[in-house]
Amino acid sequence: MDQHKLRSLVFEKTGVRIDVDDPVFALVALNEAVLAETVERHIALIDAASQELVQHARSAVGLGAQHDGVRKPVALDATNEPAAIGATAAATAAGYAPAPAMPVRAIATQSPAVTPRELRLLGAAAGVSVLSALLVLGGQAAFFKPLPPPAPVIQQAKALTPEQTTALANADKLNKAIQKLDPKLRAQLQAELLK
Repeated sequence: MDQHKLRSLVFEKTGVRIDVDDPVFALVALNEAVLAETVERHIALIDAASQELVQHARSAVGLGAQHDGVRKPVALDATNEPAAIGATAAATAAGYAPAPAMPVRAIATQSPAVTPRELRLLGAAAGVSVLSALLVLGGQAAFFKPLPPPAPVIQQAKALTPEQTTALANADKLNKAIQKLDPKLRAQLQAELLK
């Protein structure tokens, strides 16, 4: 462990200066020791498991048989090279014993088209969509004011009859005559016409 390199790394990342005698380096050393022990233990377990796996594979395929038809156990190390039988016995005596074969559970090759979880999710999505639609429709009904009906369109006649033309001409003459009267008499006359 290079303490000066670690000091500069901590300073670059955090801006905190630590001394070489800082207790944090004791924690780093402790961490390294624990990590090294754990790694060694895992390497030993992996090596033992790989040896067992290779032995099982060779015995299942028949690769451990000799040419004379007599099968002799062959121990392999982590590099899959044959090791001495004594090494396997020593590993067994050191505390490693191969795990007994357990029944293997069948692997499902087909899955249902729709799982129960997916059905629950689809039901929840359908419920949320129905509630959303009801909320939108309720809001629209509450806040939407319908437009008033359009005003009726009055269609005019294409041509006026002679009586209508005469009545309009008389109405124009009468309107001009009323405008020429004095205001008091005009007001009385218009009041009488409105009745």
